[in-house]
Amino acid sequence: MSWLLDLYNTYKNNSVEVGKVIPKYNGGEYTLLPIAHTTQTAHVEVTVGSDGQFIGAAVIEKGLGNTLIPTTENSASRAGKASFPYPLHDKLAYTAGDYQKYLGIDRTKEFNDYLTQLKGWADSKYSHPKIVSIYNYVKKGTLIEDLIQSKVLHVDQNQQLIGKWDSRYEEVLGEKPEIFKVVTAGQEATFVRFNVYDPSIEDFKKVWNDPEVFKSYIDYNHDMLGDYDLCYVSGEFLPSVTKHANKIRNSGDKAKLISANDSNGFTFRGRFDKSTEAAAISFDVSQKSHNALKWLINKQGIFMDNRVFIFWQYDAKELPSPLNDTLDLAAIFGEEEKADIGFTNEGYARMIHQAMKGYRKHVKSKSNINVLVLDSATTGRMSVQYYRNMDQERYFAQIEKWHLTCAWLHRYRKDKDGRPVQFMGAPSSRDIALAAYGPRVSDKVVKGLMERLLPCVLDGRILPLDIIRSTINRASNPVSMEHWEWEKTLGIACALISRKNWERNKLAYKIEEGIDVRVREEEDSRDYLFGRLLAVADVLERSALGKDETRATNAIRYMSAFSKNPMRTWGVIQSALLPYQAKLGSKAGYYSKQIDDIASRISMEEFTNRPLSEEYLLGFYSQRYDLYQPKTAKPVGEEI
Repeated sequence: MSWLLDLYNTYKNNSVEVGKVIPKYNGGEYTLLPIAHTTQTAHVEVTVGSDGQFIGAAVIEKGLGNTLIPTTENSASRAGKASFPYPLHDKLAYTAGDYQKYLGIDRTKEFNDYLTQLKGWADSKYSHPKIVSIYNYVKKGTLIEDLIQSKVLHVDQNQQLIGKWDSRYEEVLGEKPEIFKVVTAGQEATFVRFNVYDPSIEDFKKVWNDPEVFKSYIDYNHDMLGDYDLCYVSGEFLPSVTKHANKIRNSGDKAKLISANDSNGFTFRGRFDKSTEAAAISFDVSQKSHNALKWLINKQGIFMDNRVFIFWQYDAKELPSPLNDTLDLAAIFGEEEKADIGFTNEGYARMIHQAMKGYRKHVKSKSNINVLVLDSATTGRMSVQYYRNMDQERYFAQIEKWHLTCAWLHRYRKDKDGRPVQFMGAPSSRDIALAAYGPRVSDKVVKGLMERLLPCVLDGRILPLDIIRSTINRASNPVSMEHWEWEKTLGIACALISRKNWERNKLAYKIEEGIDVRVREEEDSRDYLFGRLLAVADVLERSALGKDETRATNAIRYMSAFSKNPMRTWGVIQSALLPYQAKLGSKAGYYSKQIDDIASRISMEEFTNRPLSEEYLLGFYSQRYDLYQPKTAKPVGEEI
């Protein structure tokens, strides 16, 4: 229950945000819901006067229909054919007294249930004038007729509401009416929201944005709650509930985190007679926790397929995500322009430290940081896949350590103008998944890998070997993918190898120095030296081919075979280099000397066909990077 308590405290710490509508950067909007309220996508807005007279109606433009509505315990989780109306805004089946007249289906019970519920609120001591006005209009039972006369809804020649739009209606109605552009299941599924207009009042708030209407319903609903019980989350005796909220990830989400509706068969596995014997949760805690969760998901949740990752503190400020790459980490505090100077160990470590220092200053709260991962296996059930409550300093320290130990030089990102961006740092979890399993991997696999990497980042656990091996195998087979994809995979593979080396040599590894991608001249490892040889062969042939030739070099074509049989394959590659050395003439001298120097450091005992370890990729990348760097002083005949 600790995650519920953290969400409950988050709601209380952000109570000033309740009811504020915040636009999303990618369209739409969200809000921290008041208790006893939820959101629905409305299709039609009906405006009535303060005296309950119909004024007008209009179709709501697609994307603008998200509406804050009051709800009951039953209507918040209604499903199937059960008649549980919302207290105010709802579908035609509940709000239209003339539903049978225009659709031929008897919905008298639904309308009466809705009207009785609305009357109870309008007649209560917590009533509000706007609610009285809406009730006085709805009880007339002429909603569909008024919408037809306003040309919002449309009927056929038999004066029956048209279901789904069909081209045969074009002869009568002409262009496709607006209502069919927002309602895909037919006009009978139209969701109506009500508004009240009073010209005598300035700054007249819309009903679904009016804090006074919120409070009116919250107070009224509180009197309607059930028995008191001990809340297992707050530890207080409060009105409890057995039905909890859905629509957690979006307005169409039916999955619930808390549910106990097994009323027959294996009822609670024979251990309890009633669900409250296992755990009781109060209405206040359930509502505030779920509303805080919905708000956080909309505000800063990270989605992959149906899985959502959330990182937050009680004040809900933006936090560095353990799923992002270093460029995103640095961008929030304007360090992204410095990410490309961190090609040396010292420069990169300094940049990461400054970025994390900026985060620490930005975060004013001293509360712990919460990490929550949610997903649903079915349409009705959701589970907590991962949950951690971490000390703030440990959270920042672990992320900083990850970006210092799982880092390499990358060129796969692009700026806003589409130009490649070179940066030193750790790749994102999603990019690691694509490097390991390819670009056509399913979202199910990607989200699973992202979850598996979380403990590696936040707890310092060892990287799963299957991920490292898969990435290395793909990086060793460049002919199986496009050049840009291979370059990206190669850089990510080197980053994972760097992390693996740190895990293996933690005591000897100076983390504050970061990662150095430059070639290690003093390194005598057989596999590292073989990788350097392959890099020189690649650059030599590429220099002879020129910029206009884009085909793969022999070194790249034979890379997979080279990693498995280095001695035999090197003989093939070196023989293939002869015409390119001849073409370059004296310019090939620099490369030939490099090959001789590197090969001479591999002993006869080690110059074998024993397969290469992942270290050869580091030698290949670093040597190639070094060869492509401009040299300040090059002897004649030794230029690149």
